[in-house]
Amino acid sequence: MKKILLIGSKNKLRSPTAEAVFCNKPGIDARSAGLNHDAEVPVSKEDIDWADIIFVMETVHKGKLRKRFKASLKQQRLICLDIPDNYEYMQPELIAIFKNRIPQFLY
Repeated sequence: MKKILLIGSKNKLRSPTAEAVFCNKPGIDARSAGLNHDAEVPVSKEDIDWADIIFVMETVHKGKLRKRFKASLKQQRLICLDIPDNYEYMQPELIAIFKNRIPQFLY
């Protein structure tokens, strides 16, 4: 089972969409979280420790994650998807981007 963590800013639009897209895929366990303090589900050390692969939406998220969880980031792959924050939750174009960019890292 591949455990993937999908991280955005507030865990309201992009990262929960990605979780919804991949949560029912065979061999994938998906979670989402946000880096902002007001995130719906704030990312935790336990989330980082749990994950095999961590996907962030933007380069700035990568920096924040490394700064805040430096001691916990060990063997996880950390991948930036370069998806700007201008999509709505479950927007078809956003779903298509996730389906296009993420699978190459899973198998």
